[in-house]
Amino acid sequence: MTSDAFSGQQRRAELPFGARLGAAMQARGRLCVGLDPHPQILNEWGLTQDAAGLREFCARVLEACADRVGVIKPQVAFFERFGVAGLQVLSEVQAQARESGLLVIADAKRGDIGSTMAGYAEAWLNPAGDFAADALTVSPYLGFGSLQPALDAAQEHRAGLFVLALTSNPEGREVQLATDAQGVTVAGHIATAAAAANISAAAAEDLGSIGLVVGATTAELAGSHGIDLSAGAMPLLAPGYGAQGASAEDLRRGFGACYSRQVLVNSSRGILAAGPRPESLTRAIDQAVEDLG
Repeated sequence: MTSDAFSGQQRRAELPFGARLGAAMQARGRLCVGLDPHPQILNEWGLTQDAAGLREFCARVLEACADRVGVIKPQVAFFERFGVAGLQVLSEVQAQARESGLLVIADAKRGDIGSTMAGYAEAWLNPAGDFAADALTVSPYLGFGSLQPALDAAQEHRAGLFVLALTSNPEGREVQLATDAQGVTVAGHIATAAAAANISAAAAEDLGSIGLVVGATTAELAGSHGIDLSAGAMPLLAPGYGAQGASAEDLRRGFGACYSRQVLVNSSRGILAAGPRPESLTRAIDQAVEDLG
């Protein structure tokens, strides 16, 4: 698929998120570059700790990603810390990225109930909104049913959701691997519910639009705890590759048969540490794309 064909296909409004993501991964590989402008990175890049530094950081990363990857993931917290000015930069960056053909996953981890959850979902998934993204990370720990407004919004706007399931932080296991009377883990219930709620794509071979966040360093726990990650053709967002310790081989082993079709691998610090020189960033991206296969 040519770059022009890829860009045109993934931006077609009638395609659900899962189909767009599948096209992106087929054309440009499974690497998702995290836009994480944390204070240390801005300092290392010689950028100011303000909206101007934030804007310059994002411009450099987007330039390096152009025609190399299909997906970026801004970490919303690092924009929020600059207040209104930071959120303005986030709005501009997400719009610019989507206009250029990149898919945008807003890593905001929103989770609430009723009309509040509906408000979050409209803010991030409505294509007419200031923070329009292709997909949003959400937390199911007020009960999976609390996500229903977000599921409804995703279906209406042909957007996607990535539901926190087996996260890479060690303390997450206290909740995620807790079991009920039948021995089923909380993460297992989340995976089953996400698969059942998945928005059917236009064709059977497409990915679904409702996925899970499963850490690169915790994927193997799914198999050892009876959690089926293949159900519903869920896209699986896997942070933890590179700087956080997981190798491409760890990912292949941990996700098993799911890896080749379903797994989108996020790398933030591993890529950003190569900056600020553009040629170093692009080289790190190209190496990661090749490594992940």
